[in-house]
Amino acid sequence: MPVSKRFLSLVTFQLAQFADRDDVTSLVVYVTEPGGTGAPDLIPVGQWPAGGRALPPLRTDDSRRSPADRRRWLALRHGGVLLGALQIETTTVPWPAPLQQRLQAVSQCLTEGLCLDLEHRRLQLQLSLQQDQLKVLLHQLRNPLAALRTFGQLLLRRLEHDARNRPLVEGLLQEERQLQRYVDAIDAIAPRSDQLAPGPEASPLLLPPGLDGDPEEQLEDRLSPLVQRAAATAALQGRPWHGPAELPQWRGDSSAVAEIVANLLENAFRYSPPGCPVGLHLRPGTGGQESCQLCVWDGGPPIPLEERERIFEPGARGRSSLELPGTGLGLALARQLAQRLGGTLVLEHHPTALDPAFPQQGNVFRLSLPPTGEAPRAGGHSAAG
Repeated sequence: MPVSKRFLSLVTFQLAQFADRDDVTSLVVYVTEPGGTGAPDLIPVGQWPAGGRALPPLRTDDSRRSPADRRRWLALRHGGVLLGALQIETTTVPWPAPLQQRLQAVSQCLTEGLCLDLEHRRLQLQLSLQQDQLKVLLHQLRNPLAALRTFGQLLLRRLEHDARNRPLVEGLLQEERQLQRYVDAIDAIAPRSDQLAPGPEASPLLLPPGLDGDPEEQLEDRLSPLVQRAAATAALQGRPWHGPAELPQWRGDSSAVAEIVANLLENAFRYSPPGCPVGLHLRPGTGGQESCQLCVWDGGPPIPLEERERIFEPGARGRSSLELPGTGLGLALARQLAQRLGGTLVLEHHPTALDPAFPQQGNVFRLSLPPTGEAPRAGGHSAAG
């Protein structure tokens, strides 16, 4: 059971008050930790006198857990749950009434402190998970906002001499900029600096359950708008776009696949140099374990070998993109969604080895999907809230 620095300070203060008792020789505070046999182990977190040697944990079969001639234990228990224990060694047994009362008061104080510590940690963990999901939603929200801006700018070009409809498009672009300011403002809200670090049970940065898709929805229906968005972005940026000749006939959590492809395309347009080609390529599966492969590629400088796995970690970014806007969440989210679907997402080292049509140098992110019907149902990829 992890404890906070505040609880450790409480332990130190509570134990130090026995310095006036000549009949108390040793005090040790333990907290519980799940043991291998089902019974909890006891982990020492504080002792008096403070200069004593470091104490090892007490496993379930340790003889020191039993009372000895002048050693006694007081359980730190709440609601039938053992949270820890206070070990007391004295020169006199049974204890005098004043010592008995003081020890009981200390054990009660430490029990309440542990309860508050656990509740504080639970709330901080919940807050951390909510902040993670908020970051993911904000990251994903930027993709459709960018698409609205792109389509609006292209439409504005076409309506250059249309005095009647041009103000409508200009108004739409103004609203998009206002929405973008709201997103930036929410993203700038900093988390509290004194919160406890999330424990190992913290969920990965997956999409919240409310964004689950229809498991019967055709993937091509979700990818078609992304292809249109990419073509419009390429036209606005003046770069070549290579779209797929056809879209896959795949059924499953198409919503998650669309989120993956949207992130990959956004990264390709954002981080490859101006004028470099970008494409989405469909390849059939290579065996019985794959239904199809979706490859998003760009003709920019290849990502260094030493960064090709690190960029899939949450918050990690390549050296060449540090000065560009971004959160480092897109690839981490994309890979986690791919794995939860039963597929894989990798960055290929040699694009032309995957397909001769790819550029000699560049980056190819290959998303491999499981056969239709074998992917987990929608909802399996969402973080538990």
